[in-house]
Amino acid sequence: MGQPIITRDAGRYFLTDRIRHEVDWWNTPQARGEEPPPVQKPVAPGAMVIPLPPPATWGIPPCSLADGIARRESRRRFRAVPLTPEELAFLLWATQGVRARLNEAAVLRTVPSAGCRHPFETYLAILSVTGIEPAVYRYLPLDHALVLEREVPDLAATVTAAAHGQRFAGEAAVTFVWTAIPARTEWRYAEASYKVIALDAGHVCQNLYLACEAIGAGTCAIAAYRQALADELLGVDGREEFTVYLAPVGKV
Repeated sequence: MGQPIITRDAGRYFLTDRIRHEVDWWNTPQARGEEPPPVQKPVAPGAMVIPLPPPATWGIPPCSLADGIARRESRRRFRAVPLTPEELAFLLWATQGVRARLNEAAVLRTVPSAGCRHPFETYLAILSVTGIEPAVYRYLPLDHALVLEREVPDLAATVTAAAHGQRFAGEAAVTFVWTAIPARTEWRYAEASYKVIALDAGHVCQNLYLACEAIGAGTCAIAAYRQALADELLGVDGREEFTVYLAPVGKV
């Protein structure tokens, strides 16, 4: 093994809030008057967009918050049963849904985010959702729709490889893959962005855990993955946008 890229002290420093007191707050992109990055990546011309079912059609059975928390656990074994589009729409809304649009640069979502910056894009390796062909899609929260990003031969095996060989990632009905676009948060917080981006990812995935309990599904968060393979699966550049978290979902 080679020497680690960062020292243990540097890693622990990341977990503190000391960096915030070292940022030049008069020289952040926001303070300089720069336009903020868009809240949603654009759709490529001609890309296939699939509208998702609206909330009134979901038919999600009641599940109290207390019950959902009590039942929540990491689940790695799934039944060979597809999700419905309504169930998928519910999970996407629960994790990144837009509740209100404040302006062109800010939206209120179903999860908290430092400074309302919401640095994530949600990609889906769909393997078994009724009426949706297996492929890699991206959620468009402003439109509550999916856009087809890539058709991948042997998608299940590719997802498993990207998840460091964890087979349940390729056995799920759908694997959520979140990427970070750091510039969204850097616009306001500069070098103080990275800790809060990591915290924000936890908010998102916990909502997925709880929402799964309402539909008889389960998930298990994955933070151990092969960075280059995961980024390649999604078609992202690995620098301005890169994979930060995975979560396979299936019926239990």
